[in-house]
Amino acid sequence: MLPTPSKTLVYLSFTIVVLALIASVGGLLFDDLYRDNAFVRTTWLGNDAVTLFLAIPILVAAMLFSRRGSLRARLIWLGALDYMLYNYAFYLFGAAFNAFFLIYAALLGLSIFAMIFGLVNLDVEKIRQQFTPRTPVKWIGGYFLFVAIGLSLVYVAQSIGFIVSGQVPAIVTLSGHPTNVVFALDLTLLIPWLVVGAIWLIKRQPWGYVIAGILSVKGPLYTL
Repeated sequence: MLPTPSKTLVYLSFTIVVLALIASVGGLLFDDLYRDNAFVRTTWLGNDAVTLFLAIPILVAAMLFSRRGSLRARLIWLGALDYMLYNYAFYLFGAAFNAFFLIYAALLGLSIFAMIFGLVNLDVEKIRQQFTPRTPVKWIGGYFLFVAIGLSLVYVAQSIGFIVSGQVPAIVTLSGHPTNVVFALDLTLLIPWLVVGAIWLIKRQPWGYVIAGILSVKGPLYTL
């Protein structure tokens, strides 16, 4: 069995659930909360719906099953926490200042610490042993690299295009923001982990399985 999750991780995760519940419900119910243009406001509403109806229930269920010793639940727990970290980084840095600013800051900070406490006591070698030689690591790692390269090409091409032509990417103009938060966060919080996770997974390194498990939860959730 995996080590029992630390009390700190449980408390942090429970606090994240409560604050995310407030942020998502408030975002959906308070018409005047988001001060962004219609395009960006629609994005926040979509994020709130996914957080409320999928991410929070998945996180709570994973916490419950993980405390019973489930390996899958532990990785799903971490994946849901990574979703919270990534998601509320967008709100904190990308949303026009609003009444929930402090909640977004708390959610990002708490998610960072929850991820740290969730990872430090993992027996990664034991997790690796749970997977068989038939686990399609090359296919999964290849898919991660495909996504990382595809996203990188889009972001790098548009960034270099601005250097050459001086024309701001259309997505920046459409959002009404001074820069593109999606480019910034994907290039720092997503793409590097896709690459590292893919390489380690293909080599069947223990941390490769952990990173792949986390991203396989966070990725589909946020893609919605």
